[in-house]
Amino acid sequence: MKQTSALIFSIALIVATVILSYTYLNRYPKDHTGYVEVKGMGQTNFDSDLIVWEGKFTKENSNLKDAYSQINKDKSIVQNFLVSKGLTDAEIIFGAVRTSEINKTLYSNEGKIIGDEFLGYELSQQVMIESNDVDKVEKVSRLITEVLNSGVRFYSFEPRYYFSGLSNLKIDLISKATEDARIRAEKIAMNSGAELGDLISADMGVLQIVGQNSGESYSWGGTFNTSSRKKTASITMDLDYKIEN
Repeated sequence: MKQTSALIFSIALIVATVILSYTYLNRYPKDHTGYVEVKGMGQTNFDSDLIVWEGKFTKENSNLKDAYSQINKDKSIVQNFLVSKGLTDAEIIFGAVRTSEINKTLYSNEGKIIGDEFLGYELSQQVMIESNDVDKVEKVSRLITEVLNSGVRFYSFEPRYYFSGLSNLKIDLISKATEDARIRAEKIAMNSGAELGDLISADMGVLQIVGQNSGESYSWGGTFNTSSRKKTASITMDLDYKIEN
């Protein structure tokens, strides 16, 4: 029994020695070249140069023809307001009028549904403002109460902010992240008493865009903030370099 245990231990020792030797040879080949993996980040702050602001207005009437007439009057009020604040026709886009019936559900004394009662029509129309003059549109969006005071039932949505130079910004971030990773790799090599060799591989992370000082979390699939005018963009690069002793 003792001889069998000793034999098994000897075989295990030989196998372990072979595995360790193989690992050592792969990490430190005969030409004394190793590898280092580093991650670099490129980050920059920027201000949005495109704003999209949307709103909608509604009208209710039991007569469909009258409802259309009234919502057209409301459209004129909204359009005149926007133009009076300096917006151009090219920046103002009105959507199609949407129509829906207003019905009231009827119940029996026992609480069962017995049908619907037609009350009239609700018409709604959406308007979208798209402009590179971010300051102007922000100011107009804060003055929308003037339309409400004119009797228009207007619902305003939060503006969305975009950046038209995103492609060039991404290229710049990749360059910064690559340089950051290279500097890290050089420091690792220097501290190890070695020299940094050729780049073996490079993997790019996803683009993350968050509001400046917003505390937003990054996402594995990437984050694209549209609610903040001032944003922070970042990207990571994973690089593998040879290390030469």
